[in-house]
Amino acid sequence: MTVRERPPVPDVFDPRRYGIGVPHDDYRVLREDHPVAWQEEPEVLGWPAGPGFWAVTRHTDVVRVLKDGATYSSYVGATQIRDPDPADLPFIRRMMLNQDPPQHGRLRRLVSRAFTPGRIERFASVARERAGALLAGALAAAREGDGTVDLVAAVTDEYALLNLADLLGVPESDRGLLLHWTRRVIGYQDPDEAGTPVLDAAGKPVDPRSPAMLEDMFAYAQQLAAHKRRHPADDVLTTLAHEAELAPAELEMFFFLLTIAGNDTVRSAAPGGLLALAGHPAGYAALRAGAAGLPSAVEELLRWHPPVLTFRRTAAVDTELAGTRIRAGDKVVVFHASANRDERVFADPGRLDLTRSPNPHVSFGDGPHVCLGAHFARLQLRRLYAEVLRALPEARLAAPPARLVSNFINGIKSLRFEVG
Repeated sequence: MTVRERPPVPDVFDPRRYGIGVPHDDYRVLREDHPVAWQEEPEVLGWPAGPGFWAVTRHTDVVRVLKDGATYSSYVGATQIRDPDPADLPFIRRMMLNQDPPQHGRLRRLVSRAFTPGRIERFASVARERAGALLAGALAAAREGDGTVDLVAAVTDEYALLNLADLLGVPESDRGLLLHWTRRVIGYQDPDEAGTPVLDAAGKPVDPRSPAMLEDMFAYAQQLAAHKRRHPADDVLTTLAHEAELAPAELEMFFFLLTIAGNDTVRSAAPGGLLALAGHPAGYAALRAGAAGLPSAVEELLRWHPPVLTFRRTAAVDTELAGTRIRAGDKVVVFHASANRDERVFADPGRLDLTRSPNPHVSFGDGPHVCLGAHFARLQLRRLYAEVLRALPEARLAAPPARLVSNFINGIKSLRFEVG
């Protein structure tokens, strides 16, 4: 009997790879032969080298890591692959995303009070009208021009931004700040998004999560909270500003989290779903004809194009995962896009099935840190896709998409469609 030789471990760390496309073939190799695989972390794009990490690619193992906060901590080293500066770590740990139970649960309960069903439903009708208006304007301009439209620039970026601004209660004159901050934090690995990097005294780029890079955002959050205390409204920041249990530093961190995560979840998922539909015209036609429903379609499009590619944990104790020994202090990184294509969980995972059920994707995470705004994100996606289906008889690409250079966010920078 011939023993099959295991293939070498592919590199799924380099953020430049994701500017070309999500490396699903390499994920398949990892799932099959190296489900918990060591990844080197060399210097790239001016960012210094790191110590390396374990890449977790099977669905069962990803869920196990995300659910077990006692073994796989969000607090020890925060939740991004790249290690923060040790001096910045206490600051970064203030954020709910970078805490473990029970501290995480306290903050989550406080902010959950702001996401009332009634408040979200009121925003639903606004989102529908906004999607229709943005599409109508973009398509009219395209028909007067060359017959094509960049749906990211003309529709999805603005749609996600304005919905978030309404929910938070950011004045119209200040809404551009939210996109500016999102690009600075999320796009820092992409030279097109980040622009000229800010360097420290040693000539190294400054982490966009550091206190120095967030001073302007935090100052704005406090100013806006003070305004909401004087002039309360039906929005999330009014609720947080009047929350007696919330310290000023915690309010700043919530503003940061809601601005970045709340914006970029939909900002990444929406064009990703449209790109998937453009590549599957029969599925698009089935949706338009009502042969597939939008709720199940949204779940499948999220499985296909998760907005977040990876999240990091740090082993708090010596442990074992999928037969691999992991030492306390090791970085453990879950790969959402790989888990969503795991053949052990999803039948024919390389096929877009808009009626797939059940669909236990991990695009919004799992466990105690499951995305707080998942319901709001799903609602926005349903409203947007409904308007696209109404406005466009076909979904046809006019050019290949431009992808974000990032091993964290599954971003689409440009998505040009033909307009009939």
